[in-house]
Amino acid sequence: MTYRAPINDMLLALNHGAGLNAAVIAGHYGDYDSEITAAVLEEAGRFASDVLAPLNRVGDEHGIKLAHSKVTTAPGWPDAYQRWIAAGWNAVSGDEAFGGQGLPLALNAACTEIWAASNVAFGLCPLLTLSAIEALDAHGSKALKKIYLEKLVSGEWPGTMQLTEPQAGSDVGALRARAERYGDGSYRIIGSKIFITYGDHDMTDNIVHFVLARLPDAPAGTKGISLFLIPKFLVNADGSLGERNDIYPTGIEHKLGMHAAPTCTMTIGENGGAVGYLVGEENRGMQCMFTMMNQARLAVGLEGVGIADRAYQQALAFAQDRKQGRAIGEKPSKSDPIIVHPDVKRMLLQMRAMTAAARTICYATAVSIDIANRADDPAIKAAAATRAALLTPIAKAYATDIGNEVASLGVQVHGGMGFIEETGAAQHFRDARITPIYEGTNGIQAIDLVTRKLAPNGGEAVWTLLAELSATVDDVEASNDPAFGSTGEKLREALAALERASKWLLERVVSAPNDALAGATPYLRLFGATLGGCVLAREALAARDIDGLGDTQRYVTLARFFAENITVQATALERTVTEGFGAVGGADAVLLA
Repeated sequence: MTYRAPINDMLLALNHGAGLNAAVIAGHYGDYDSEITAAVLEEAGRFASDVLAPLNRVGDEHGIKLAHSKVTTAPGWPDAYQRWIAAGWNAVSGDEAFGGQGLPLALNAACTEIWAASNVAFGLCPLLTLSAIEALDAHGSKALKKIYLEKLVSGEWPGTMQLTEPQAGSDVGALRARAERYGDGSYRIIGSKIFITYGDHDMTDNIVHFVLARLPDAPAGTKGISLFLIPKFLVNADGSLGERNDIYPTGIEHKLGMHAAPTCTMTIGENGGAVGYLVGEENRGMQCMFTMMNQARLAVGLEGVGIADRAYQQALAFAQDRKQGRAIGEKPSKSDPIIVHPDVKRMLLQMRAMTAAARTICYATAVSIDIANRADDPAIKAAAATRAALLTPIAKAYATDIGNEVASLGVQVHGGMGFIEETGAAQHFRDARITPIYEGTNGIQAIDLVTRKLAPNGGEAVWTLLAELSATVDDVEASNDPAFGSTGEKLREALAALERASKWLLERVVSAPNDALAGATPYLRLFGATLGGCVLAREALAARDIDGLGDTQRYVTLARFFAENITVQATALERTVTEGFGAVGGADAVLLA
C-alpha cells in the first residue's frame, strides 16, 4: 500500500498537543498565519505520496553502488531529489536572508515526519543538511556563510556530519583525524571517517562535509577538537565549482536496513590533504557539533514517528483485508477480517497510540526550540530553551524506541506474511533499528536526561513540566466524560511515580552516580510514558472543540487506551529505577563469570 499523511492527527498534535497555536497567539511567531500550517502539510503529503513513497521499496531492493570512488544511488533517487529542491522543501524553515522560507521549525518537524514515513532513507539526506545549516549559521564566518549557506538552505548542496572513526564512536575525544594550518587561512585535513551517511552520492553536483579533526597543538580529549567545512568540490571566486577536493568514499556498509541511504567510509587527505575551512574557533568544535547533533536528534526522533505511522497504516490495511477465523458469535462458515479479533485490535490501538504520543513529544520539542529562537522576552526565551533541552533526549530516545516497537507489532499483525519481504512490513522493522543507535545512542540520551537535564537547579525544569501536566489531568477529571474511563486516575498515579523517581535520582546522581545511571534508561521510558499519556489527553480535550475532525471521540478512546495500557506501567518503571540498581551493580558476577 502507499502512504497517506494523517493530516488531521498531525494538526491536532502540532496546534494543541504541542502548543503551536498558543505560541502563535502569544506572539512568539510574529505575523505567522496559522492557516499556512494545514496547506503546507497537505502539499507535503501529496509530494510524499506521489514522489517519495513509490521509491521506498525500489531503494530498499536496489541499494547503492560504489565504483571508482563514486556512489550511485537507486533508480529515481537523483530525479526525486531535484524535484524536492525545486519544490522548496529543503528551505521550509531556512533563514529568509539565505533564500529560506522562514517558516517555523515546528512546521518543518511535521514535514520531516512525512518524509520519514514515506521514504526514510531518502529523508536522511535533508535531515543532515538541516543540521549543517544550523551549525554554519550559528558558528560560521561571514565568508563561509556567503559561499555555502544559500546552497545548503536550498538543498542544492547537501551537508554531511563526519564524526565517527573506528576507535572513536560515542567517545568523540578519541578521534585521530588531524588538521594542519595553511598559509592562506585554510587548513589541510588528513584522516578517515566511518558510518558517514550520504558521504557521497550522485544526486547533486557538490556536497558540503562538516568534519571533526584535531590540530597538532590541540589539548587532549574533546577540548582539542575543531570543526572544519570541507567541500567535495572547491568553490571558485565567482561561485562556480572548481577542482575536486581530497575527500573520497572508499567503502560502503552493507546494512540491516536503510539500504538506499549510502553509509560511507571516507578517506580524507591521501593526496596531500583535503582543503578545509574552520567553523567556529579552534578547539571549540564540540560546541559547533552539538548544534548539529541537537537538531539531528529531534529529526531522528521524527524518523521513529514516521516509520511507526507507516507501519501502522500498512498493518491496519492488512488487518481490514486479511480474513482468518471468525468473530465470536458468528456462524462457523463465515471467515472474518482479522481486525475483528480483540488481540489484533489491541495491537493496532497500541501502534496508533504510541505513534501519536511520540509525535506530540517531538512536535513539542520543536515548538520549544522555536520559542527559544523567536520570542522577544529574554525570560521566555530562556525558559523555552530549558524546556527544549529537557525534551530533546526524550524525543529522540522515546520516539525511536516506539518506532522499533510499532514496526515489530506491524510484522506481528501480518503474521507469517510479515516475515516475508514482499509485504514490506519487514523493511519498516529493518529500517527502524538504526534510529536508537545513531546521533547518540538511546542509552546516552538517558544519561544526558539524568545528569544534564534533570540535575540542574534541583530539577526545576522537570518540576515546571510536571505542574503543567498535572493541570492537564485536572482538566480530564473536571470533564466528567465517562469515555475517559480511568485515564485521570492512571495519569495522576504516573505523575506521582515520575516525581518520586526524579527526586530519588537527584539525590543519587550526586551520592551514588552509578546507581543513578543504572536507572537512567527506565527513567527515560517512565518520563516518555507519562508525558505521552498527558499530551494525548490534552489533545482529546481539545479535539471536542475543533470543527472538521469528524468523530472526535476517537481521540478520547486513544488517550484512554494509552493511559490504561501504557502509562499504567509507570509505577513498575519507578521501581526499576529506584530498586533495580543493585543487580546492575553486581552484574560482574554474571558477565565475567
